[in-house]
Amino acid sequence: MPLNPEQQRALVSRLTAACGGAYTPEQRRKHFITGPQWAAAYDGNAIFHAPTRKPVHFETVIEKFAEIGIGYWTTHDTDVLPYDALGNAKQDEIIGQIGAALKKHGLKCSMVTTETFHNAVFAGGPAGEQPEVRNYAKWRLENTVGIGHELGASYVVYWPGSLGYQFQGIVDEVQSLKWFAEGINAACEADIAIAAKKGQPTMKHCMEAKPFEPQAEILLPTSDAMLAWIFSGQLTHPEMVGLNPEYLHELMWGGAVRSSLARALLCGKLFHFDINDGYRLKHDVDIAVGLVNPLDWLNVLVLLRTYDYNGPFNLDFKPPRTTSNDGVFDISFPTAVDRFITLWEMAGEVMTDPILSEASKALKEGAGVAAGADANAIFEANKELWSLHELMAHRLFQILVGQHKGRIFSS
Repeated sequence: MPLNPEQQRALVSRLTAACGGAYTPEQRRKHFITGPQWAAAYDGNAIFHAPTRKPVHFETVIEKFAEIGIGYWTTHDTDVLPYDALGNAKQDEIIGQIGAALKKHGLKCSMVTTETFHNAVFAGGPAGEQPEVRNYAKWRLENTVGIGHELGASYVVYWPGSLGYQFQGIVDEVQSLKWFAEGINAACEADIAIAAKKGQPTMKHCMEAKPFEPQAEILLPTSDAMLAWIFSGQLTHPEMVGLNPEYLHELMWGGAVRSSLARALLCGKLFHFDINDGYRLKHDVDIAVGLVNPLDWLNVLVLLRTYDYNGPFNLDFKPPRTTSNDGVFDISFPTAVDRFITLWEMAGEVMTDPILSEASKALKEGAGVAAGADANAIFEANKELWSLHELMAHRLFQILVGQHKGRIFSS
């Protein structure tokens, strides 16, 4: 029977409730999960796509996040500020309204970031040849640091998406990277000064890499590239600067996300983490967490729990264009949070699973033979142990689908 829009919404609500498996807002708030203004307000537009949803004001986003149980809110400067409001009394007024909305609904601002890629002034990048462009970019970064302090944020993120080029030979890559470092140095210096004046701690400055888009060639395309740049000697406060990897950005270029995160953990530079999902060697589809690679996500969270990552998990995804304005807050965000929590709890189960624990212990202890330099003897002594690799992979699958608790399908 055909359904009118109100009946359609009632159907969606009924089927959502029938799915079950939802956590309460109180349970959700126990996790350091952050909700971006830009994700909730995404209207469905893209290069080839017209909008499918109406604009959403920051107060609505904050109110809905509170109802869902997302305890933290994040934003770009120009997600909430018109360009003509940047750095003046109008900015102060809007930031005051945001602060009041956060307080009213019991949320905190955890992170702010600067848009240095959309406006036409950044057509040649935020660290281009023109000093006036670079100085403007520095000012924008410094201004965002100030906004972060006003809202009580602990993190500031930088995505240098237009730091690159379309044509070979038109930029000096070494100089461009030095110029970009000057911008981050200015942001850190502003942070130190404002923090001292306000009696607040400085923020963590987090670099977000992306292998493609919007430039044809990106100068800092991966988290590994970012790490090399952080340790290059160009930053005046490298201790303040770390990484904000995004799951899909690390996956897009064909790498293993878990390996990228491991290298960041090894360097002590995993400050912040954008969570979403998608496909290798594709564009930035920003699907919600766990909908494409749930097994990979389980293993990512095992790694992060093993090494005590305690930073934010930022829901940097785009609700699909087929989802309505109501569906964004009724389905997209609550189910994304619930999948994350379920995978997080599964990761804890993996870490205490007796089969995985025994297999891992056996692999690490080896055969215990005194074979010295005899490769053949070492192989013969250990060859049965290596079969445990496949068994462990099977066990992870069992935990993911609940087969270890007796869930099987029979014809």
